[in-house]
Amino acid sequence: MEPIILASGSPRRQELLKQIGVPFEVVKSDAEELTEVPKKENWYIDLATENAKRKAVDVAYRYRGRLVLAADTVVYSESTDSIYGKPKNEGDAKRMLRELAAQDHYVCTAVALVIPDANDRNKATISLDSDATIVSFRGITEQEIEDYVATGEPMDKAGAYAIQGLGAIFVEQIEGSYSTVVGLPLYETSRLLMRAGVKIL
Repeated sequence: MEPIILASGSPRRQELLKQIGVPFEVVKSDAEELTEVPKKENWYIDLATENAKRKAVDVAYRYRGRLVLAADTVVYSESTDSIYGKPKNEGDAKRMLRELAAQDHYVCTAVALVIPDANDRNKATISLDSDATIVSFRGITEQEIEDYVATGEPMDKAGAYAIQGLGAIFVEQIEGSYSTVVGLPLYETSRLLMRAGVKIL
């Protein structure tokens, strides 16, 4: 079987996919991502799912007949009922870290897999799944926020931190999947791939 296409330029997602031994090639998606969806229960999951689907479909349209995997991660705080995406600038990153400090928040990563029709390369189905993990932050001082943002690490991360990097020092505990927080829930991803006929073990 030829490699799947990973519709993501994220090094974290690439490392996680390598971890489970799935051959892939990277094609970045040009899909426009939504920043909001109608607010209802668990609306942040809907947002991540819709964006993952958009990315997968965008690439699958260009590479018809190929398995295409995409993912999207959002950070959601119940206390502010807000999504924390990638910060616009350093000031925005500092604001996010102040608001998340000493609080619990959800990190949701949704995955979308476009599965081509075996008999017609112009047809496909889309399988979707998602996972949400609770992350608890300790209190963070203003000086720590200043110093952390100065490293540059928060600037391309949802929620302005990287659990697999320096940002780990702020994480008191997690309830759920570590790989979800990094950016690709391996349980859900492997389940979708195996159902589509990808051999992992």
